[in-house]
Amino acid sequence: MVEREKPDLSKTQTEHVGADSKPPVPRLYGRQKGRPLRQRQKLLMEQALPRMRFPLSDAVSPPSAFAEVPSETWLEIGFGGGEHVAAQVAAHPTVGYIASEVFENGLCSLLSRLFPEGEEETGRVPPLLKIWDDDARLLLAKLPDASLSRLFLMFPDPWPKARHAKRRFVHPGNLAQVARVLKPGAEWRVASDDPTYQEWVRDVMGNQSFFKVVEPEVIRPSDWPPTRYEAKAIKAGRTPFYWSFIHNT
Repeated sequence: MVEREKPDLSKTQTEHVGADSKPPVPRLYGRQKGRPLRQRQKLLMEQALPRMRFPLSDAVSPPSAFAEVPSETWLEIGFGGGEHVAAQVAAHPTVGYIASEVFENGLCSLLSRLFPEGEEETGRVPPLLKIWDDDARLLLAKLPDASLSRLFLMFPDPWPKARHAKRRFVHPGNLAQVARVLKPGAEWRVASDDPTYQEWVRDVMGNQSFFKVVEPEVIRPSDWPPTRYEAKAIKAGRTPFYWSFIHNT
């Protein structure tokens, strides 16, 4: 996940929401690279990642990207360390899962779970897991209508400064696109421990008609796999919120 900035609460969240309902400028913000990669990480990026990458040409028919025909297709945006992806894939072996992340260290973290050392180029590729290592909005724009059965946004960068609100994925300008690719009745899971982002989500989702408006859970539901970042947030005294938004039929 990208490094967070300290919150700037000088402006109200309502002002943020009403500022701009147009889609944000298609520019990727945040870090893509961290410290120089170690040799093992370089091999994962050079040899394993190309074998796992979701081809944009397959976006017109997502099931065709997988080695096996999936029962349905899910997408996770910003998977961080990859622990949530790994747990979901293990728990739902018939689901086609697209895992999206741009930060190299996060990509390496997931790839290291999938490929033992020395097998970056030869190890078994999971048949129903693909990686998208570019801006998730580019993929969403190409996906067909009603092509996803579930979407995950787990502990995204809150972009806490008021002037950076347009960079948040939960944004009035993104909702129509998200709703378009989700099937009627599909679930969009959002989790955040940041008070600024939590209030922002409440306001944005309270002023839209694509999804049923719900109050978040403050205890992680049993079928939501834990993440390393969630544990770090709880240890620091922050209270995560867990939303389950259902796409209106």
